[in-house]
Parts: sequence; C-alpha cells; structure tokens
Amino acid sequence: MYQGRRVLVTVAACCALAAGGGPALAAAGGGAGGASGGPTPDPAGSAGRVVDVGEGRGIRLECRGSGSPTVVLVSGTGGAADEWTTVADPARPTIAPKPGAGAVLPAVASFTRVCAYDRPGTTRFDGGPASSTPVAQPTTAAAGVRDLRAALAAGGERPPYVLVGASWGAMIAELFARTDFPRVAGLVTVDGASPYLRDTLTAAQWSDWMKKIAATDTGKGAEVPDYETSVAQIRRAPAPPRPLPAVVLTSDRPWDLGVGNSGSTWPAWLAAQDRLARELRARHVPETGSGHGIAVERPRLVVDAVHEVVERARDGG
Repeated sequence: MYQGRRVLVTVAACCALAAGGGPALAAAGGGAGGASGGPTPDPAGSAGRVVDVGEGRGIRLECRGSGSPTVVLVSGTGGAADEWTTVADPARPTIAPKPGAGAVLPAVASFTRVCAYDRPGTTRFDGGPASSTPVAQPTTAAAGVRDLRAALAAGGERPPYVLVGASWGAMIAELFARTDFPRVAGLVTVDGASPYLRDTLTAAQWSDWMKKIAATDTGKGAEVPDYETSVAQIRRAPAPPRPLPAVVLTSDRPWDLGVGNSGSTWPAWLAAQDRLARELRARHVPETGSGHGIAVERPRLVVDAVHEVVERARDGG
C-alpha cells in the first residue's frame, strides 16, 4: 500500500503530523498566501477552473462528463481534487500515485457528470498548494458545506447530487445530505469519518486526538478540521426524511490515528464504520483490500459503488 503524503493526510493526519505530511503541507502554507488573499491562478494545463464564491474568494472546481445525477467528490483532509484523478500502482506499492484513466473522476465521467474541488488549505499530489483562496483554520463540516454549496452554484452545476466523501470529506458529505436533502440523491463514504468516532474511541483516545489537532500550527494555512464542533453540527442536523441510496466502503488493512499511548484506534474505526452503515441503511463493503486511501489504492471499488448509487437514484431510489 502506498504510504505517501496524500494517502495518510486524511483523518489520521488531520493535523498534518502523520507520516509524510509535513513538507508538502508546509509548501501549501508557504505558497498560498494569507487567509484574506484572493484566488490564485489555476495550475497551467489544469482541467479545472476557479469559480467566484463571493467575499473575494475563489474555489477551484473540476467537472467532467454529462448526465444526471451529478456526482460530487469530497476529499479527505488536505486533499485537493487530484485525489480523485490519481491511481497507485499495486505492482509498485512504494511508487507515488500518478494520474490515470482508471482513477475515480475520469471513470465516473464515463457514465454521468462528476465534479471534484479544492477546499481551502489543501495540497496537490505534486506538493503545490491548491488554487482555492485560503481561509482561517481550523474549519468545520458546516463551513465545508457552505463552500461546496457555493462552488457548485457558482460553477452552474445542477442537482440532484450524489455525494462521495472520503475520510473527513464524509462528514461534510453527510451534513450536506442532512441540510440539503431535496437536492441530494445518494451518498457513498470512502473509509469515511463520522460522528460515531466520538462514541467508539475511548475517552483517552478522543482526548489525545483533539489535543493533537489543537497543537497544529494553523498559521501555515493547511486545512485543519474541528471535529468537536463538526460532530455537534451533524448531530443537531435533522436526519433525512427517507433513506438515501448509499454505500459505505471500509478499509481492511489496519491503520491507526497514532494518538497518545492509549492503544490502537483501529477497532474503534471499524466499529464507527459499522454504525455509520446502519445509520445510512447502506450496503457496507468491509472487504476492500485497501488501507485508508481506497480512492487511490482501489479506485474501481469506488467507481462501482458510485455507479450503483447513481443507477438507484435514476430509478427513484
């Protein structure tokens, strides 16, 4: 399994301290400017564009394909849109992932419209900063929903949406589904974080994790999720009035949040995945042959799950 920066800069590396996370995130902070800066130019040759979301801010949005519903890909912590256009080579597991036609975004574009975007403070696989305007950190799931809603509107992308959330992105996707239910047609979580981690981690593990996040240097501009606040936001939001077509994909190669000396967090992660699948009434896929970065390691599994949910949404659920 590839263990580079972007595979681990998700829930486990939410505070930019996981293996491989530091240098690239430092590059993001150093090259993106301050929280009040305007949009930066999109990378040369990029298929995306920076859309104006108001207040002098821009968010880079990349969309391909045609059809309805529109699939919206929401990356893990620190992950730019290229998290969904990049593939690891299973024959060369130590080599960094590279763009490929088998990646999630181009594969989904073969059967429907699909978009990915760069949240503020995220970093591309090449170590460069995302083009979206930086904002003050830490951030919350509600802030993520507002930005995503604004980016889709500014880009002219129409509902209904199938939301696909990886790691921290799953919390944004879940809150979006709860608060914009009439415009959401389905949900896929890709080893997604959820409010249930607050319950399945021991008190010591949760406390150690929150301390690790609090110790992050937000002055560098890297994305830092506020899990405490985000859990409360999701739990306050009303549940959808009816179940959505949904699939939960879970890693089966153990990984760990790496917080404190309170024992492995892997069992708690699996327990939270089980509870999330039950809550969503989703088909649960616990055997993925993957670590935490399923979208990069096993993109075909993600594509198949998305295709299933898209077809169910087209059939009326």
